[in-house]
Order: sequence, then C-alpha cells, then structure tokens
Amino acid sequence: MKTVKIGLGTCGISAGGEKVYRAFQDELKEHPDAFTLQETGCIGMCYREVLVEISNGNGTSHMYGEVTPERVGQIVQDDIIGGSTIDEWLVSGEGREIGFFDRQERIVLRNCGVIDPGSIDEYIARGGYEAARKALTKMSPEAIIAEIEKSGLRGRGGGGFPTGTKWKFTRGAKGTKKYIICNADEGDPGAFMDRSVLEGDPSSVLEGMIIAGYAIGADEAYIYCRAEYPKAIARLRLAIAQAKKKGFLGDNIFGTDYTFNIKIKEGAGAFVCGEETALIASIEGKRGMPRFRPPFPAQSGLWGKPTNINNVETFANVPWIILNGGDAYAAYGTADSKGTKVFAMAGKVKRTGLVEVPMGVTINQIIFDICGGIINDKKFKAVQMGGPSGGCIPAEMCDIQIDYQQINKTGAIMGSGGLVVMDETTCMVDVAKFFLTFTQAESCGKCTFCRIGTKRMLEILERITAGEGTMEDLDNLDELSDQIKSASLCGLGQTAPNPVLTTLKYFRSEYEAHIRDKKCPAHVCSSLLTYTINDNCTGCTVCATACPTEAIFGERKRLHMIDQNKCIKCGKCFTVCRFDAVVKD
Repeated sequence: MKTVKIGLGTCGISAGGEKVYRAFQDELKEHPDAFTLQETGCIGMCYREVLVEISNGNGTSHMYGEVTPERVGQIVQDDIIGGSTIDEWLVSGEGREIGFFDRQERIVLRNCGVIDPGSIDEYIARGGYEAARKALTKMSPEAIIAEIEKSGLRGRGGGGFPTGTKWKFTRGAKGTKKYIICNADEGDPGAFMDRSVLEGDPSSVLEGMIIAGYAIGADEAYIYCRAEYPKAIARLRLAIAQAKKKGFLGDNIFGTDYTFNIKIKEGAGAFVCGEETALIASIEGKRGMPRFRPPFPAQSGLWGKPTNINNVETFANVPWIILNGGDAYAAYGTADSKGTKVFAMAGKVKRTGLVEVPMGVTINQIIFDICGGIINDKKFKAVQMGGPSGGCIPAEMCDIQIDYQQINKTGAIMGSGGLVVMDETTCMVDVAKFFLTFTQAESCGKCTFCRIGTKRMLEILERITAGEGTMEDLDNLDELSDQIKSASLCGLGQTAPNPVLTTLKYFRSEYEAHIRDKKCPAHVCSSLLTYTINDNCTGCTVCATACPTEAIFGERKRLHMIDQNKCIKCGKCFTVCRFDAVVKD
C-alpha cells in the first residue's frame, strides 16, 4: 500500500499543510484501502511547501511541492489510484531540484522529513535508541567521553566549545547530584534549525541527552524551550512519554541501574536566556539574567550543582557518533572544525530552508550550488552569519570555508546557524540598525555598557539613516563598540556591536554616502529618497490616486509631477506605477 507523508513542521503548517492533511483524510474516507496517511517534520525544502511525499511501498518515492487542498483530489486519482505521476507538480525525482540535497550530509537531520516525529517506533526502526543501549550497556562513561572527544564535536549553539571537554569537566566536578540541560532557546532572527529538529526528530535529542547524562553522572535533565515553539514542545512531551513507556527514561534503563528523567521548562522568549547562566536562573524561577563566571556551570550550575549545557543540534549529533564512532564523524570537516553543520537559509536566496553540510564547504557553495543563487539573479552583496551577535560577510569573501576559525577572522561568528542572504537592494546601514534594534531591546539591562551603550549606538544609526549623521558618528560607533565588547558581562553585550563593526569595516562607503551625500545607495532608507516622475508617465492618475498626501498633480493623460514639499516618501506611487515612470533616487 502507498504511504502519503505530509511535511507538518511549522514551515509546512504555515503554508497550509494542515488543510492539505485534512483534504487527504477526506479522500481516505472515500478510498480507505488506497493509502495510509502520515505526518512528518520539516523536509528542508521550505521554499516549496506544502510538500507531500508518495512512498510506493517498494522502496521508491516521489514528492510534490506547493500542494494545495484543491490539488489533493487529482493526486489521489491520478497518482495513488491511477499510478501516473503529475510531473508538473513534482519536486523530487529525475531532473528536479538538482543540487539541493546532492552536497548535503545529513547527520543531525537524518530523520527529519523521513519519520513520523510522533512515533517512537519509527525512530526505533531507523536505529533509534541503539546508541543509548550501546552506551549504557557496553561503554564506560569515560569511554563515551573519549569517543565524543575523538569526534571533534564542538558546541553548535554558537560558542563552539569542545563537547567532550565540557562533558569531562562536568564529570570531574565535585558532587553526586548533577544535571543535564538542553538549550532550546533559539532566538536569533532567521534561525529555525533547533525548532525543526525538535519538531522533526525529538527522540534523537532525548537520546543524546540520555547518553550525556550517563557520561557525566547526571540523573535529571531539563529542556529549556521557548514557549513560542508550541509544536516542538508538544512533540517533545509526546516523545518523552513514549520513551518512558518503552523504558528508555526513568529507572533501570536497558536493565542497568541507571536512572534518568527529563523535564521541559518553557521559557518566555527572552533572547538573553540563551546564555547559560541566564538560562539556569530562569529554570530556578528567577529573572533570566547572566552572572559572572567562574564558577562555570560545569562546577556550579543549576541549584549550585555541576551542570552540563548543550544545545539541540549538539545532542542530536551524539547518537550518530556513538553508533558510528568518533573517527567517522571527524572524517567530515576541516582540521579545526569537524562534522557537519545545519544552517537555516533565509533572505534573498532562491531556496530557503534547512541544509546540513560538512564543515569546510564554502559559503558560496551553500548559496549557489545548494540554494540556487540569488532571487531574480540579482547581485549577491553579503551574508549575515551568526544572528544578531554575528556579522556581515561581503560577497567577495564568501569563498571562505565554513570553519570556526575562518569565520571568526571575518569578524562574524559561526553562531547557531542562521544564514541570512542579502542582495544589491539591501542597505547595510539599515541592516546594522535592524540587528542592533533587536539586541538593544533584548538586553537584560544588568550591564550599563550593554544597556546604555547599545541604546546610544542605535540612536546614532537612526540619525545616519535619517540623513542627520556626521562623520564623527562613525568614530563614536567604533569607540562605543570597543567599550561594550570589553565591558559587558555576557555574550549578548560582548557581541552586540558585531553587525555594526563588520558593516563599518566592509561597507564604510555606504555609511559615508548616507552622511556626506544624504543618499542611500541601496534606495532603502526612506528619509534619503527622492521620488520624481519621468517621461514614461501616461497620465493614468493611478499614482495620484494612491498618494496619501495629494503630492502628485497633473492633468489626466498628461505628464504628472510630485510636489516634494508634500511628499512623505512612502513609495506608494513607485509601487503602483505600471509604466516605470516613477523614479526612486
């Protein structure tokens, strides 16, 4: 019997996946023996949602993209019952979507878009919990840590600290009560890697936590997940309940004397709570604010006990490493950065979604070979990497390898994996303002330099984009950045100036154009724009009708004009004109 799988990650649901699912349910009532219906997580090709995969029962399958409820009936009749594919709707199969999966190595995403995340049996059928069984019944904690060290796995939450070393510190810390925490507080604009893993393969994260808990000697764990991820939380709760029922969580796991339990703590969506000590404070019921280190969480973490914190992607790697060996994992990547990395592709790129690539590929390979290049084939300008704490890397440098040290040399950071692509229509001063607006709003306020310093920087950027900046402002941005980076307590403040510093470094001429010429080269900053009407005008009056301030005047079927004193630069005339008669400068 054929199986119909529908991608119901948040991306699929946002595109109407639940309506498509219900339409297939209705068809199933009419043809109960024709197919079985199943949901799955994010498949990766978010740009073609809603995605529906038809498995033929003989090991082959094909996938339809941009499926709507209206198309479901024809898919059932022509394909499932009739046996003929509808070629114009296909996204997988011979000659389609070439390159998207070809260069990917899916370790973290090995089950995402493949299994039903609500079925632990499907996870087990793919080798799930075999790594935990092996670790708990055949390996010592020291041997597990040695295998993780051998793999070269570094924390995927942004810091990049060696995972095996972190585990060793926590295991060696004094005290019998220890904790594991999974940091699922993903808050970077443009980042959705962890959410997609939790929605598509929650059991792999639980299994990684079980192995980590056994290795460091913890019997209790928390998953700190922001409440804005309800689908992820619901699937985690189900996966935990199923694991308990199977005996993978609780007492005497796999017949051993090892006990391990996992709880979920829903966060309120504060970006600073992604920082380890702020996250711990939040679990303890306190305001989520960072504290000085040392002591590090490995020595004194949750309720003063030794605590190991890793993020979702880090834990999802662990079962694969235990089953396949640290050497197999280290075979991917560069000398400094091993394994694979998941990126959330967003912005002006043709194929947005999730990709997982071996460390060492270049940014250009991800953008052009996997993601198809820039929308409308416009000029590639830059990529923002590492979220609001990261930086902007210009297109000329994007032959750089994905490698922690290589990326750091640019002034950006690897971060957790958000990758926002920008084209020639992007104003880099406006980009810096956008990210600083975010970090300024998310500052917990504990440090004066972070609280006040980022506010002063934001005010300067607002002046520059309004055409009121001075060249002295650029020196002030540099000086404030240095002070905030050196004096802030936690990573939020220490990295908040990065978008400003990298755009100043690589796109200084754009800042100078805003200040000296009172022009925005990318035609984004509205205060610096001037709209005029050229000879293409037919006098159709559409622009005049759309103008909210009656700034456009002229007789019907004759050239119109714009009164610059009345123009509020909203751009509606530019948007509605069908004759390219409105010019933006």
